[in-house]
Amino acid sequence: MLDDRVIAIAGVGGGLGPLVAECLTAAGATVAGTDRDQGTLDALAADLGLPPERWDGRSVDLLDEDAARAWCTALVERFGRVDGLVHLVGGWRGGEPLQEAPLSDWELLHDLLVRTVQHTTRAFHDQLAASAHGRFVLVSSKQAQAPTATNAAYAAAKAAAEAWTLALADSFEGSDATANILVVDAILTPRMREEAPDKAFPTFTPAEDIADGIAFICSDAAKKMNGQRLPLTMGR
Repeated sequence: MLDDRVIAIAGVGGGLGPLVAECLTAAGATVAGTDRDQGTLDALAADLGLPPERWDGRSVDLLDEDAARAWCTALVERFGRVDGLVHLVGGWRGGEPLQEAPLSDWELLHDLLVRTVQHTTRAFHDQLAASAHGRFVLVSSKQAQAPTATNAAYAAAKAAAEAWTLALADSFEGSDATANILVVDAILTPRMREEAPDKAFPTFTPAEDIADGIAFICSDAAKKMNGQRLPLTMGR
C-alpha cells in the first residue's frame, strides 16, 4: 500500500510514534523518525528490526527552523525525496481556569504544538508538493473546536495548529499533495493498558486505530481527501 514511499515522522519517540512507525513500515513505507533523544530513536530502530535502507532516526530540535530544514535536506540527500510528513509532537498543560492558569503554559504549548508544525511544514513543503503521493497528517484534539475553560491554552494551540494545516492544504491545491487532520479526544497507548489493565477508557481512541488512520491518509485511497478534519473520537 505504501511501497517505496518515504515518510517522515516528527515526534516518533512519543506514546503514539512507535505504533505509527510500525504500521507505516508494515504497509511498505521507509520511515524517517525524529525525536530529541537519540537513545529513544536507537531503541525504536532495534524494536522495528528494519533493514538500514528503510529506517532513518535522527535527533532534531524542531523548535529550531534551521534544524528542521537540515533534517529535510539530509533525508532528500539519503533517499532522493520525501513523500509524507506525520506530525506527532504533543504535550499538555491544563486543569486550571483560564483566569488563573499561568501564561507560561501557553508559551510551552505554543512551541510544542504550533511552532513545530510551522517549522516542519515549511521545511518539507516543496518536497511534499513535488511528490505524486505527498501527504501531511496532523493528529489533533476535539478541544480545538470545543474548548473548555480549564484547557484554554491547549485548545488555542491545537486550533492554531489546525488552522495552519488547513492553510497548508490550500497551498497544495493544483498538486497531488494533501494535508489532513485526525481528531481524537485522548489517546490510549499500550503502556496505559499495561499500567491499568482493569480501567475503562471510554472516550480514549486506541493508538492502533490512529496509526491505521494515518496509514489510510497516506495511501492512494485518500488521494482526493485534502483539508479535512477526520474524527476518531470514542463517544461524546
